[in-house]
Amino acid sequence: MIYVDPTILERVNKWLTPFFDDETQHTIKEMIAHDPEGLEDSFYKNLAFGTGGMRGIMGVGDNRINKYTLGKNTQGLSNYLKEQFPNQPIKVAIAYDCRHNSKELAQVVANVFSANDIEVYLFSDLRPTPELSFAVKHLNCQCGIVLTASHNPPEYNGYKVYWEDGGQLVPPQDGEIIAEINSLEYSDINFEANSEKIQLIDTDVDDAFAEASIKNGSFNTSEKAKDNLKIVFTSLHGTSITMIPRVLEDAGYKNVTIVEEQAKPDGDFPTVQSPNPEEPAALKMALDVAEKQGADIVIGTDPDCDRLGIAVRDSNGKMTLLNGNQAMVLKTHFLLEQNKQAGKLNGTQFIASTVVSTPMMQKLAESYNVIYKEGLTGFKWIAKMVKDFPKLQFIGGGEESFGFMVGDFVRDKDAVTATLLACEIAAQKKDDGSSMFYYLQSIYEEYGTYREHLVSLVKKGKKGAEEISEMMKTLREDPFTEIAESNVIRFEDLQKQEAVTFPSKTKETLDIPKSNVLIYYTEDGSKIAMRPSGTEPKIKFYMSVNTTSKGDDVLEALQNKIDKISTHLKIK
Repeated sequence: MIYVDPTILERVNKWLTPFFDDETQHTIKEMIAHDPEGLEDSFYKNLAFGTGGMRGIMGVGDNRINKYTLGKNTQGLSNYLKEQFPNQPIKVAIAYDCRHNSKELAQVVANVFSANDIEVYLFSDLRPTPELSFAVKHLNCQCGIVLTASHNPPEYNGYKVYWEDGGQLVPPQDGEIIAEINSLEYSDINFEANSEKIQLIDTDVDDAFAEASIKNGSFNTSEKAKDNLKIVFTSLHGTSITMIPRVLEDAGYKNVTIVEEQAKPDGDFPTVQSPNPEEPAALKMALDVAEKQGADIVIGTDPDCDRLGIAVRDSNGKMTLLNGNQAMVLKTHFLLEQNKQAGKLNGTQFIASTVVSTPMMQKLAESYNVIYKEGLTGFKWIAKMVKDFPKLQFIGGGEESFGFMVGDFVRDKDAVTATLLACEIAAQKKDDGSSMFYYLQSIYEEYGTYREHLVSLVKKGKKGAEEISEMMKTLREDPFTEIAESNVIRFEDLQKQEAVTFPSKTKETLDIPKSNVLIYYTEDGSKIAMRPSGTEPKIKFYMSVNTTSKGDDVLEALQNKIDKISTHLKIK
């Protein structure tokens, strides 16, 4: 007889009641009989909200994405909305991506909202995530939902919640909503849709978003420069195909080649191992097309169109992928320079990034005399900065994981406008007889050369989560005093909201929300951060090294330093 943990069985039995459909109950019974390990992983916990909302594997159970877990989320959210906005009509906008079941799950979410007497604006087909953020404000909604799991594997889906400012939920609001959700039983979900409360939306919002994107992402590039820029674009089977080609064309870029084999939205992502533009392999087809056509720039976006990868030609004429930090620095420097030339910098502007991104962002802010703000991982924290400081103008900002936001008309990372911005930079630099690559080198010449590297260790399932927890516990309780032969001069534990400076061992309180992140700063200027992913079964190690030295061997020296750090951390 197969043994099932009693606590797991108690959870399972709730799903074997008449409220749940026959197919769900049959699947669970099959798992009890033949897959106790899968059963445990499906039921041992509730799905949690992380840095990018709630993501999980699709299937039956409390720890899976399905109509019941999302229905319960939506019922709890409906209750909370009514508490927060009493005696007034409530409106929500809903979008979804190309993933399996996204359209069906979006309809379930719409049904539950409508059953709770909430007006629903539901996109008629898949759309980019940043367009949902825009739609929340554009349609004067109190809330927005997008069904997406970003660049996770095909078996995943997710549920991101936006508030009336267009930004994702942040504490303490997310905790209040989670508490409301957890107070419910599945039987409390009202699935009985009121179709009169659901309105399909499409072209009107598309037009307004495209217009706003072009307004915010265009910087007086000449028609000749635009015509001379050869662009290769791939949507990696995702939602960006619905908007980026249109925005580029409307902005005046005609020389755009789309990778047709990857243009059709497909939740299986059949041409790539992972639809993540952070990984060079994801852009291989686009890079091959670029080589054949002699293109200047390659741009690829993830499935929900909030991240973009950029490849440009290096000093040898070879296509090379910029990492997220490099792309962020390029775009931020360009925005700052454009604002400076227009006489718009007066000390009330700010740029923003995250605690695991390149320290170079702060250098840029200091150089241009603008304010620099730094938050936890996830664009919801940058959106919160915009909301919390309404008297300051947000110029732009990003994070190392290939996300960027231009201005504040969208309150989440936006690959549509960031793509246009990248093309503006590339076109102008080419027209000046330079390139994006040489532009980056000129920035390094001025501020020092920085090199960053990310190592992600995958630890799947319940056992993996326990391993990650144990690794962080060890790193926290027995911190390094030196890393790769360089003494640690500062150690930050964001969970404790505490920093220790060495060798004095002086302690200070950090003014930042609690988060399971550890950060080391060493004597040679290196920064090493580590944290569990909030959306994937991974523990991540972020390394940043830099030098003001010049010469041909600078990059090799920095890479050697990263290799030494990786070896020291035993992650190489």
